[in-house]
Amino acid sequence: MYLHLGQSVVVPHRDILGVFDLDNASWAYKTREFLERAEAEGRAIWLTEDLPRSFILVDSRWGEPVVYISPLSSTTLAHRAERGGLE
Repeated sequence: MYLHLGQSVVVPHRDILGVFDLDNASWAYKTREFLERAEAEGRAIWLTEDLPRSFILVDSRWGEPVVYISPLSSTTLAHRAERGGLE
């Protein structure tokens, strides 16, 4: 099964390490530091030009995880995952 993250991006459920609400998670210094490092290393993929609402940590299987910055809320993504996503 696959989960649609926004734009035309879908990822396999098995590769998703975590879905995080950007408003709540970004308060922590370590989270901001992690996101800044991922962006500096080219591992952050922005799926929106508008205000992002969540970030999704995805196993790349080739090294460090990839971070997708999504316009969809973590709640919306969770509902999609519960419904089975895309098969």
